[in-house]
Amino acid sequence: MNIHGIITETIVKGIRSLYGQKAGAELIQLQNTRREFEGDITLVVFPLQKISKKTPETTGKELGEFLLSQLSEIEKYNVIKGFLNLTISDSFYLHYLNYCNTQENYGFRKERSPKTYIIEYSSPNTNKPLHLGHIRNNLIGYSIANILKANGLKVIKTNLVNDRGIHICKSMLAWQKWGRGEKPETSGKKGDHLVGDYYVRFDIEYKKQVKELKDSGHSQDYAEKNAPLILEAQEMLRKWESKDPAVIELWTKMNGWVYDGFNTTYKRLGVDFDRIYYESETYLVGRDTVMGGLKKGVFFKKDDGSVWVDLSGDGLDEKILLRSDGTSVYITQDIGTAQMRQHDYKFDNHIYVVGNEQNYHFQVLSLILDKLGFPWARDLYHLSYGMVELPEGKMKSREGTVVDADDLIDEMINIARHMSKELGKLEGLTSEEKGNVFRVIGLGALKYFILKVDPVKNMTFDPAESIDFNGNTGPFIQYTYARIKSVLRKAAESRISVPQSINTSTGIKDKEKAILKYIYDFPGIVIDAGETYNPAIIANFTYELVKEYNQFYHDFSILRAENEDVRDFRLLLSYVAAKVIESAFGLLGIELPERM
Repeated sequence: MNIHGIITETIVKGIRSLYGQKAGAELIQLQNTRREFEGDITLVVFPLQKISKKTPETTGKELGEFLLSQLSEIEKYNVIKGFLNLTISDSFYLHYLNYCNTQENYGFRKERSPKTYIIEYSSPNTNKPLHLGHIRNNLIGYSIANILKANGLKVIKTNLVNDRGIHICKSMLAWQKWGRGEKPETSGKKGDHLVGDYYVRFDIEYKKQVKELKDSGHSQDYAEKNAPLILEAQEMLRKWESKDPAVIELWTKMNGWVYDGFNTTYKRLGVDFDRIYYESETYLVGRDTVMGGLKKGVFFKKDDGSVWVDLSGDGLDEKILLRSDGTSVYITQDIGTAQMRQHDYKFDNHIYVVGNEQNYHFQVLSLILDKLGFPWARDLYHLSYGMVELPEGKMKSREGTVVDADDLIDEMINIARHMSKELGKLEGLTSEEKGNVFRVIGLGALKYFILKVDPVKNMTFDPAESIDFNGNTGPFIQYTYARIKSVLRKAAESRISVPQSINTSTGIKDKEKAILKYIYDFPGIVIDAGETYNPAIIANFTYELVKEYNQFYHDFSILRAENEDVRDFRLLLSYVAAKVIESAFGLLGIELPERM
């Protein structure tokens, strides 16, 4: 029942009939009619002038007459300059509503593609808890995975945990020096928070040492490189790479604390993974690959023993792959991780959800893998998203000024609790039921506010603004959904069932048709979001649908409609609109309350 496809085919026939020419479907540009004009679907006529050899207005009128004579779905047309606006019949949309009601997963592709997509998101370091930046990363990655699945693709959700390196050793060394045996269970803190505190402690003590060296007459560069703490951390990293038992034991213990903390946060946030990779394993594969590339002459070694790749021929510069002491850098483990994933899943595409500060890194990674002769190197895609800040500015984890993910989730739930109590809509619910509603609203506000912004854009997250029950927010959409569910409950209490199908000759109003048009557009929106890796398309579509529904709800009675046919139509319209909202929010990973 794709009216766009039907119209496109008929226009191709019309061009052949009217002008004796063949025209490919790529010349047929259809779009939704702008609100200020009459019509539902608009044909852009300008590209067809070369075929018709006539003015845009004449071409539009001739094609409009042809479509009107061929398609019962088209009720009338008008031409404004180079645009042919087509009005689709009410009966088409009513038939389409009946069709939607028969679809189990309306809007999602039934055919399964043989292609496998790897999507990597989260990628935390085990020296600190997840923060607001990680929240945006996780929400984007998880939502895109859902959207790609809805488009029929096989998706493997992966996480790469950065569990080794100098930053990990900083937390370990600080705990060793000042921890006095403190553990999560004795401190009352989540493990990732506890370890993060020692990362901050390291930075405080390190800066003191740097200042002391500078005060004694040394340069800033010398002080930063020769402060005792940084030298000890570097030595600990060397011991880790040589598998020193005591260092490995400490590393295993502290990472275990962090993993427990991460898992709690992931569960609260509602995201998960099919496979978790660890840098401590993948860097070994990467290091072996680099040494192999060195032997083949793909890479070169400098006098200090460090290994590099020369990318000057690609418009870049030289990039280090192994340090002079033999330790690995980030690019080394990413080389290994990509190989392991190709071996494990034979992926067709690999999407890295990583912030835009790593654009250069992923450009280099793809070039290196290509130079190494891996045919799938060009199947890597960096989904480069913008930074997220709070109104008060940027966050710095070393200085302990990050917005902790757990704290932010708690704050959002508390704001939801306060605002929901003011609305007074939860009478009759138990304390446990109310608590769940507050959780759903708070997390819905957080997720929607982040996902409604195009991933490529930087954004500022304002907790209070995100949870407003009016405007383009998650709670506004959730409230509308709960309102529809309330109507359906009242219908059931009155022994009025939602019909399986409705009379397709029922007259409908403009605001009802507007909702039907959004319902019709939903499958195309899912495709568009999948092709562009952009959850914001789903989020903002849902808001527009809900806005239209609220105007309809305000102006028309549903259960007390003027006759049974109209009542049944409005009930089914509400029911299917709720299904679309539910499906759309499911793609975003947002729950919907039955009441609020």
